[in-house]
Amino acid sequence: MLRYVTIAVSLGFSALAFSQTAAPASAAAPTAAQMVEQLKPPVATRSLRNLVIEQAPAPRPSLSLNIQFDFNSAHIRPESLDALNNLATALSSPALAGSKFAIEGHTDAKGNPEYNRKLSEQRAFAVRDLLTSKGVDAQQLVATGKGASEPANPADPLAPENRRVRIVNLE
Repeated sequence: MLRYVTIAVSLGFSALAFSQTAAPASAAAPTAAQMVEQLKPPVATRSLRNLVIEQAPAPRPSLSLNIQFDFNSAHIRPESLDALNNLATALSSPALAGSKFAIEGHTDAKGNPEYNRKLSEQRAFAVRDLLTSKGVDAQQLVATGKGASEPANPADPLAPENRRVRIVNLE
């Protein structure tokens, strides 16, 4: 049985797709150029003279991809390699040079919390290891497992969109 995990990446929203079966044929991976645009840090702007406007900090740039793992495993399915190859190209691009990225593994709330945290961490490390094998500088990547502690859908802790891996630009 396959499970989809999403590298959840959003600029204030996320569109996540999950399934227990094979990926739809129409689900194409974003190009490396599209990923670069999603992950680029925001451009800093100057304020008007002595005018201070307080605002909440903008969400950090992030990107969402469907990444498939074997059931109850951190083994990345071959059908996810195109998306991860594009991600490796994007993270190695000059536009993202010097940026550091978090790879966060997340699960739903089903099952033992400690087991879920470990599985989410293993999946984050599997994505990190694949990216470094494709030439991404390991110093750019920090992998961590969050388990079910930060659900994408807090109203439904068992929802499939909570099972994801999230890539976030930390710059």
